[in-house]
Amino acid sequence: GNDNSEALPESIPSAPGTLPHFMEEPDDAYIIKSNPIVLRCKAMPAMQIFFKCNGEWVHQNEHVSEESMDETTGLKVREVFINVTRQQVEDFHGPEDYWCQCVAWSHLGTSKSRKASVRIAYLRKNFEQDPQGKEVPIEGMIVLHCRPPEGVPAAEVEWLKNEEPIDSNLDENIDTRADHNLIIRQARLSDSGNYTCMAANIVAKRRSMSATVVVYVNGGWSSWTEWSNCNARCGRGWQKRSRTCTNPAPLNGGAFCEGMSVQKITCTSLCPVDGSWEVWSEWSVCSPECEHLRVRECISPAPRNGGKFCEGLGQESENCTDGLCIQDKKPLHEIKSQNIETASDIALYSGLGAAVIAVAVLVVGVTLYRRSQSEYGVDVIDSSALTGGFQTFNFKTVRQGNSLLLNSSMQPDLTVSRTYSGPICLQDPMDKELMTESSLFNPLSDIKVKVQSSFMVSLGVTERAEYHGKAHPGTFPHGNNRAFGTLQARNKTTYIQNLSSISTTSELKTAAIFGHLGGRLVIPNTGVSLLIPHGAIPEESSWEIYLAITQKESSLQPEGTDVLLGPEVTCGPSEVSVSTPFALTIPHCAEVNSEHWNIHLKKRTQQGKWEEVMSVEEETTSCYCLLDPYACHILLNSFGTYALIGEPISDCAVRQLKVAVFGCLSCNSLDYNLRVYCVDNTPCAFQEVVSDERLQGGQLLEEPKLLHFRGNTFSLQISVLDIPPFLWRIKPFTACQEVPFSRVWCSSPKPLHCAFSLERYTPATTQLSCKICVRQVKGHEQILQIQTSILENERETIAFFAHDDSSFPAQMGPKAFKIPYSIRQRICATFDTPNAKGKDWQMLAQKTSINRNLSYFATQSSPSAVILDLWEARHQHDGDLDSLACALEEIGRTHSKISDITETEIEEPDFSYSRQNGL
Repeated sequence: GNDNSEALPESIPSAPGTLPHFMEEPDDAYIIKSNPIVLRCKAMPAMQIFFKCNGEWVHQNEHVSEESMDETTGLKVREVFINVTRQQVEDFHGPEDYWCQCVAWSHLGTSKSRKASVRIAYLRKNFEQDPQGKEVPIEGMIVLHCRPPEGVPAAEVEWLKNEEPIDSNLDENIDTRADHNLIIRQARLSDSGNYTCMAANIVAKRRSMSATVVVYVNGGWSSWTEWSNCNARCGRGWQKRSRTCTNPAPLNGGAFCEGMSVQKITCTSLCPVDGSWEVWSEWSVCSPECEHLRVRECISPAPRNGGKFCEGLGQESENCTDGLCIQDKKPLHEIKSQNIETASDIALYSGLGAAVIAVAVLVVGVTLYRRSQSEYGVDVIDSSALTGGFQTFNFKTVRQGNSLLLNSSMQPDLTVSRTYSGPICLQDPMDKELMTESSLFNPLSDIKVKVQSSFMVSLGVTERAEYHGKAHPGTFPHGNNRAFGTLQARNKTTYIQNLSSISTTSELKTAAIFGHLGGRLVIPNTGVSLLIPHGAIPEESSWEIYLAITQKESSLQPEGTDVLLGPEVTCGPSEVSVSTPFALTIPHCAEVNSEHWNIHLKKRTQQGKWEEVMSVEEETTSCYCLLDPYACHILLNSFGTYALIGEPISDCAVRQLKVAVFGCLSCNSLDYNLRVYCVDNTPCAFQEVVSDERLQGGQLLEEPKLLHFRGNTFSLQISVLDIPPFLWRIKPFTACQEVPFSRVWCSSPKPLHCAFSLERYTPATTQLSCKICVRQVKGHEQILQIQTSILENERETIAFFAHDDSSFPAQMGPKAFKIPYSIRQRICATFDTPNAKGKDWQMLAQKTSINRNLSYFATQSSPSAVILDLWEARHQHDGDLDSLACALEEIGRTHSKISDITETEIEEPDFSYSRQNGL
C-alpha cells in the first residue's frame, strides 16, 4: 500500500482522547452496466480518512475530500468519496466479493468502518423454469412453477394474468409466496387465462413464456323427467323419459355426460269396449195399478276400459188395459201417487227397527265376550289403563296342552311366569296398526308385563328372563353382519376401558374406520404414523383403529444408563388380529450407529409390565425393525403399546437434542423473557413445547438447531452473549446457566428449559440482538443468533413445523398409498415368483436398502408386498417413486412390465410426477 499520511495544521480543532466516530459508512453497492459507483464515508473528528479495498489502500489521488465544522461541538468533520469501476471489480479475483472500508485517524488513534461489498449487477435472459400450461377441473388445485433467471441481486418475481398484475392480498384463494410459485387452491372458471412470470432486479426485467390455464367443467345429468303417457291409445306401445346434460353443462372442453339421455320402456294400453244392451225381457204381469214392466241390462257386452255406456233406458212401463183401469173412483194417476207414498213410509220404519235390533245384539255380544275372557284367565288389575296409558297387566296362561290355546277348564300354573320389560311386539298386523294409531297404547318407561314362557313364544319374545333393549355405549368394530367380529363379549368392557383411558390421558391421538383396502393413520406434527396394508383386514369387515401418544410420565423406567429414545405409542384395539403385518413408525432422537448404541423395542403387557420384543439388529421372524436416521419403522402383527429404548455402548453415543429459543414480554413492560429449550429431536417432543409456548404467548425467535449431546457425563451450559450495552441489561452472574448431565440424558416428562430475564432501559428500545450459546462441556456447541422485534406487529413469523400434515390425519383406501394398487399387484406377481437366479424378492429388498433379517420376509405369504409396505412407511412424506422405479429398472424387469401404465392409474393430486419417470 501507499503511505498517505501527512501533517495536519495545528489549527484543526480536535478533542484529545476522542476516537473518530463515523457519521456515515459506505453502503453495499451494485455496478449497473459500465457506470461506476460512488462510495461515501463521513467521520468526526477526523484528521484523515482513506479507503482500503480488498486489503489494499486506495491511492490518495483517487479520493475526493470535503471538510466542514460541526457547529455544536466545534470538531472537524471530514467526508471522503471514491469511485469504483466495473473494471476494478472484474479484475479482482478472490474468495469473497469485492469490498471496501474506510479508516479514519484522530490524535488518539484510528477507527474502521463496516465493509461494503461491491458487486456487478446482472440478470440473465433465460428462466431456469418457465410455467407450464394446465387443464384442471373446477375446484381443483393449480400450481404454476416459476424459477427466475440467475441474477445479482436476486430477482423479484411478479405474476401476471392476461397482462394484469396479480395481487394475492386481494384474493385469499391465490398464494404467490411459496418459492416464486403461483398456487390457486380451488380453481374457478374465472381463473382461466394466460399466466406470465415477471422477474426483475435493478438491471432489467424478464418475461417468462406464457402458460395457458383452462378450468373445465365436466357435464352432469339433470334429474329424469316423469314417464310420458303410453303413446298407443289401444294395444302395445311405448313410453319414455329424458334428462339433459345441464347439471352442470360441460364447459371449456369438459367431458360430456356418459350414458343415455332418453330411456324407453314398452307399455300396453287396454282397448276401450263400448257397452251394448241385451234384449228386452218379457212384459211383467199386469199390476194392481194396471201397469206392466220390462227391463234390459247393458251387459252385451258391458262397457270396459273407458268404453261408453249404453244409450237409452233400461226399463219401460205401459198401461196394460189401454187406459181403462180405475180404482176407488179415482183417476189412475192419483191412485198411483198415493200408493207410492205409503210404500216409502213402510221402508223407513223397517230400517229403523232393524238398526235398534242390531245395537241390542252387539251390546249382548260384548257382555258375553268379556265374561268368557275372564274365565279364560285374563285379569285386568287396574282399569286406569283406559285413561292414563299402560299399567301392570298379568296374563295367566296354562302350561298343559297347546300353549297357544286358552282353556278355561284348566287351572293356571303361576310358577312358570317370566317377566318381560319393554313394549310387547304383537304378531298380528291389525294389532300393530292399533298401537300406532292410538295414544292409549304408548308404553310408559316402567311397563312390566308378566307372561308365561309359552305365551312369550307366541308374541315372538326370546326366552331370556329379563330383556333390556338398551345397548352398551362405546365404539366397536363394524362388520356387515353387525356382529362383534373376532372379539368376544367378555372383551368388550376391556376395549371400552382402553378407549376411555386414551381419551383422558392423552390429547395426541387419532382414529378412523378401516376396511379391506387399508389406509394410513397419522398424528399430525409428531412423526408417528400407522400403515394398514391392503388386505390386512378381512373383506366385508371394518374396524375402528386408533393411534395415540402417551403424554403423561411413561410407566417405562429405563435401567442404568438406558434412555427412552422416542414417544410411547399405543395402537389398537389390542384384540384385533391382522392377516398381514402393519407398519408402525416411531421417531427417535439417537444418532444411528451400531457401534455406539444398542436399541431395543419393548411392549407393555396387559399387566402393565414392559417386556423386550427384539433388538433392532436382531435376526427374528416375529417382527421387523428398520432404523432410519430419525425414525424407526416396525412391522408388527399385533397391536399394543410400544417404545424404543437405547442402551449406550460407548461414551460416543449421541442423543440428538433440538435447541429452540422463545421470547415474550413479561407483565413488566420493560422486561423481556428468553426461554431456551433442549428437547429430544423428535417432532412430538417439540410439539409439546410449541403447545406450552402458545399458551404463554411465546414467539419462536430463531430456527431451531440440532445439538449432538454425547453420553460422556459432561454437563450442558447455556449462556446469553453480546447483549447490546446501554440498551439492554441482564442481572450479573445470571447470563450463564449449567444443567447436570443426568438431567439432560435421562428422559423427563417435562421439557428441559432455562429462562433468562432481560431488561431494556427505555420503552423506545424495540429491537433485541444477542446470541444464545448452548454447549456441552468438551462436546458440541450451537450458537443461535437472535435478531427480533419486541413489537408484535413487526415480528417475523417462523414456522413451527416444516411439514404440516394436520389436514390428513387419516387416509383410507388407495389415496393412502404412494404406489397405485395395479402397479403393486404387478410387482408382487413378478418378484414373488422364484427364478433360476434366485428369489427375486431378495433383489427387490436389496435395491430398496433392506439388507438384513431377510428371513422375516421369507415367512410371509407375499414377501414383495411386505417389502413394499415397508417402503410406503419410509416414504410417506417424500413419496419418492423415482427411486423405486430406478431400483426396479436396475433389476432389469421393469420396462416391459410397468411402462404401459395409463394416466388414470396415477392421479395428479396424489402423485407429482409424469409417465416419463417410469411410474
